[in-house]
Amino acid sequence: MATYRPVKTYQRLWRRKIYKRRATLPAHIVDCRECGLRNHIPQLSQGQEAACSRCGHELVRVESNPYIAPLAYTTTTLILLAIVYSQMFLTIEMPGVYSRLTLPGMMKILIVQDWGFLAEVMFIFIFGTPLLFLLLAFYVYLALARQQFMPYLLYATRTLVRLRNWMMIDVFFISTLVAYIKMYTVSTVTFGPAFWLMFVLGVMLIRTAVSVPEHWVYYQIHHLLHRTPIFPADDKHICCSRCLYFQPAHEEECGVCGTDLFNRRPRSIRISLCFLIAAAILYLPANLLPIMISSNPINLEISTILSGIQYMWNDGDRLIAAIIFSASIVVPTLKILSMAVLLASTRISMPMSIGKMSLLYRATEWIGRWSMIDIFVIILLMSAFHTPMARVQPGPASIYFCLVVLLTMLSAHFFDPRLLWDKATRQQTADND
Repeated sequence: MATYRPVKTYQRLWRRKIYKRRATLPAHIVDCRECGLRNHIPQLSQGQEAACSRCGHELVRVESNPYIAPLAYTTTTLILLAIVYSQMFLTIEMPGVYSRLTLPGMMKILIVQDWGFLAEVMFIFIFGTPLLFLLLAFYVYLALARQQFMPYLLYATRTLVRLRNWMMIDVFFISTLVAYIKMYTVSTVTFGPAFWLMFVLGVMLIRTAVSVPEHWVYYQIHHLLHRTPIFPADDKHICCSRCLYFQPAHEEECGVCGTDLFNRRPRSIRISLCFLIAAAILYLPANLLPIMISSNPINLEISTILSGIQYMWNDGDRLIAAIIFSASIVVPTLKILSMAVLLASTRISMPMSIGKMSLLYRATEWIGRWSMIDIFVIILLMSAFHTPMARVQPGPASIYFCLVVLLTMLSAHFFDPRLLWDKATRQQTADND
């Protein structure tokens, strides 16, 4: 016979409220945000998800441990973020140069050298956005775990889900490896605790972002308010393209996530095309103007993107030359071309099947931020070498290139992929007729 052991009151409440709480999502109807197909979603339990039956895009999901796991991920990532930003990141030593770098110290060097724009870019994507995301995630999931509606909970969730695609700690970590390949040939580089923990931080940040299925989160928040966000899927209601809940068609803003309500994004082609044209125009000075200026007491080297790649290739650094060529030339060029193909395909005949066009859009949207590798490499080199004996300064092309990356990301963001499926449906109907 098992031995009876009384459980403490707080443990009993904790298990009853969180561990034993079942997180289900009732059966309802949603429209796919990528192809627009109306899908009937069955009741989902913990650890289950539903994908679109036509394009395969994930629609809704319920985490296996939806209350405790996100809080644990968020708390762990916040601790890692604090450690990474308080510890030494890199140490660079060479004759006449000794640099002990921390991440806040790099931002300070950029500001002192009158490169406040690059300091702002680094602060926003490497510290500000991740920190705000984690604080909001902790606030939202604390309210869900306690089953208590807290002030501004809906606004916190709306901001939370919009920040997920604008965090670049993983890109910065890869950029550090690229910069190391360049620095170790001329100096002694020692990695500090912050560098090793940044890899763990990047992994945990990605896992935390994945553990926030906004469709389920919004349902739980409205459940705390004793109301349901689920409306009938009829002509009097429109499915929100962000949270996938149907809302009354006469409303201009979704009452669940705050996004503008529309069947298709208004002026999507025009807005996306404007961002793409601006990116293509700025791409010329980004490649023609100097992007990095290196100097020492006996030499001055002014490099464009192409000349820098050529110099590294001829100097034997073929791996870093290939990486920078891919991130700085291939990726931006292909993204501009792919966005042009996507935009043109909504007006003229598609060059490939609609399934491949959909994959092209997903790849274009995902890969865009990795072009920031070149900018982060310049920031690292400038922070490492900023003395008269060895100095690296960003050139004017660095600002243009950074704007190109951001503009292409915005172009992909404002493009409505459902227009491709609408065009494919019309084209198929015409062929059948």
